[in-house]
Amino acid sequence: MPQLLRYQGPFRDKEEGMAADVKIGRALISVTDKTGVVDFARALVDDFGVEIISTGGTAKAIEAAGVPVTPIEEFTGYPEMMDGRVKTLHPKVHGALLCRRDSEEHMAQASEHDIKMIDLVAVNLYEFEKTVASPDVTFADAIEHIDIGGPSMLRSAAKNNDSVTVVCDPSDYAMVLDEMHRHKGATTLGTRRRLAAKTYTRTAAYDTAISTWLNSYLAEEAPEAPASAAFVPPAAIDLHLEKVEDLRYGENPHQAAAVYRFADEFGNFASSTNPLVGAKQIQGKPLSYNNLLDADAAWNAVREFDGPAAIILKHQNPCGSAVAKTVTEAYDRAFACDPKSAYGGIIALNREVPLELVEHFADRDKLFVEVLIAPSFTDEALERLSRRKNLRVLETGGADGHAHLEARTVDGGMLVQAVDTVSEDPSTFTFPTTRKPTDKEMDDLLFAWRVVKTVKSNAILIAKDQSGIGMGPGQPNRVDSALFACERAEETCKRMGVEAGGFAAASDAFFPFRDNVDVLAAHGVTCIIQPGGSKRDDESIQACNEHNIAMVFTGARHFRH
Repeated sequence: MPQLLRYQGPFRDKEEGMAADVKIGRALISVTDKTGVVDFARALVDDFGVEIISTGGTAKAIEAAGVPVTPIEEFTGYPEMMDGRVKTLHPKVHGALLCRRDSEEHMAQASEHDIKMIDLVAVNLYEFEKTVASPDVTFADAIEHIDIGGPSMLRSAAKNNDSVTVVCDPSDYAMVLDEMHRHKGATTLGTRRRLAAKTYTRTAAYDTAISTWLNSYLAEEAPEAPASAAFVPPAAIDLHLEKVEDLRYGENPHQAAAVYRFADEFGNFASSTNPLVGAKQIQGKPLSYNNLLDADAAWNAVREFDGPAAIILKHQNPCGSAVAKTVTEAYDRAFACDPKSAYGGIIALNREVPLELVEHFADRDKLFVEVLIAPSFTDEALERLSRRKNLRVLETGGADGHAHLEARTVDGGMLVQAVDTVSEDPSTFTFPTTRKPTDKEMDDLLFAWRVVKTVKSNAILIAKDQSGIGMGPGQPNRVDSALFACERAEETCKRMGVEAGGFAAASDAFFPFRDNVDVLAAHGVTCIIQPGGSKRDDESIQACNEHNIAMVFTGARHFRH
């Protein structure tokens, strides 16, 4: 549950100009989560003489503890019915909650219909979110775990917070009792209004969870839904976010910032199995705004690969990338791509981190790293990492899958899209050039194709031996991106003492002109992978044939703005 904001001072009613305390004489308690409820009820009765009204299992639990309780059917004069679907949906309940105590008309109508006031409501809801989180949940099970009476009582009580105290979170029981002790059995207006705000946050999250699950269910089950659609944008999306923590600042020190997590069912719908927000931080300083941005990009990138892989990322771009037989070898090859840019970067790995890998970056390479993120770490690795107390170490518990949705705000709204993953089947690729890629070239091309989607567009990536040795990110034109990528690849080869050339190039979008091919050819590129689809594809194909370059068309674009 979101934390209740702490009361900072006298809360004054704008109309009356004074704080208003309301003594609690009658309480309605109906909870699914029974944590602390018996002690709460006992304190209300023993310390303040409050009459307790309750329902079903809650009433049984309170009564079994020896606390006097009035069953709801006795209070309303109607039995629970329809398998418990109807028990609190009654005028004697909602009239008692909604009646304005300062209205003579309301109070007269309440007296006429024998409606007795309820001053406190303690309700928490059927566990819908927990129910639908089960992979075996049926539609019928999900529907039966949609609470109707609970949210109705919470909303009625919260609306009438001038007179009614509403508690939707067991963690607030102690605070309410403490205030009642300090105010002679009453609560203050400020507390009631903050509890009301918290209640509406909870009911909004609950409704969001239900609508999200239903839309997801319909998208999967409805026969009219496209079989290939991973995400069908609904007519409305209600986001519920819970604050994880405040950050020192945002991208710059003058910008306030915090990190939030998707709450309830929306998180199950939008997030991956092993999300960044939710990873266990084993050690290190608190994560900054920029740390989180870069760690997210690195974590998404490394999960593109099934085999052991390493991504070293700086400022949202993968300055080092590689796959290998072991995760340590993958790191070594990724670091060799660009040791200079790796300084102060993020390392993401998709396998358990052994001691050897830590020794390589910490002792051999003496690399300063901001964040290290991986599914798990050996005990020996953690012991060595502990010597770098400021290094942020994140353990995700796994590396399966990707997030499903990503969103970003724009002025006045929000853009939402399915997460971009490389899902193209190589068997669907076309090979328009005279020369076809060799098996080795194809391995490099497929590697480069997975990495280039993580580079800021316009993006060109140069690969050799399944390492990303040259990157051209974010240039206004693709020719400059190609030139930068090639120059960096040549510098890498010179630094490593290997012969330049034999490069594979990946482009995140099509070549609008043949000049891209001419630049790549001049710097030793022998094969290219790109989406194709330009009006001038024929010119690029001709250029490739002239330079004896094999080119592959994927039919898919991977912009990353």
